[in-house]
Amino acid sequence: MTPSVVVLDHGSGNVRSAVRAVERAGAAVELTGSYERALAAHGLVVPGVGAFAAVMAGLRQVQGPRVIGRRLAGGRPVLGICVGMQVLFDGGVEHGVPTEGCGEWPGRVERLTGPVVPHMGWNTVAAAPGSLMFAGVESERFYFVHSYAAHRFELRTDGRTAAPRVTCASYGPDTFVAAVENGPLWATQFHPEKSGDAGARLLRNWVATL
Repeated sequence: MTPSVVVLDHGSGNVRSAVRAVERAGAAVELTGSYERALAAHGLVVPGVGAFAAVMAGLRQVQGPRVIGRRLAGGRPVLGICVGMQVLFDGGVEHGVPTEGCGEWPGRVERLTGPVVPHMGWNTVAAAPGSLMFAGVESERFYFVHSYAAHRFELRTDGRTAAPRVTCASYGPDTFVAAVENGPLWATQFHPEKSGDAGARLLRNWVATL
């Protein structure tokens, strides 16, 4: 059976490239802001471009934080991309103004301090040992476009659940969280849909888990 995926439409710019990329990865994809459809699909993609506060405002309009929380409580896969990853943290600070996030992970998103901001272009990552997300593309480059990131991943487990697999990347003096695999919740700071063959393989790895 072909898995169904909803790319959550919360007004965050052009996400058609994400729709096409997930379709090529083997899923039947629908772009919608429907809470019911997002809850029912085998997989949910949460995209995001632009400002943290604007993405959170759009998500609240379509009950995004609620549907993410409901899906994860039932062990149903969610994939966050770019700002769609950032909003999974407790909050973000842009221009000195804090904004509350979805709160799935502790910590906050802050501005990069690299030589040129935004960090735009291809970069390698240090894939977490045993990563399912990066299987087959551990040494490849991925496409980043961002000015903010989580510099630390603070979630700790009690030993009864598997520890999150955290993949990091470096940009100038900055080391930041590039991707996370945390049970059914996966996320990338980079854009797999813009990362050529490596991004396509990563998306196939995710669709294979649905």
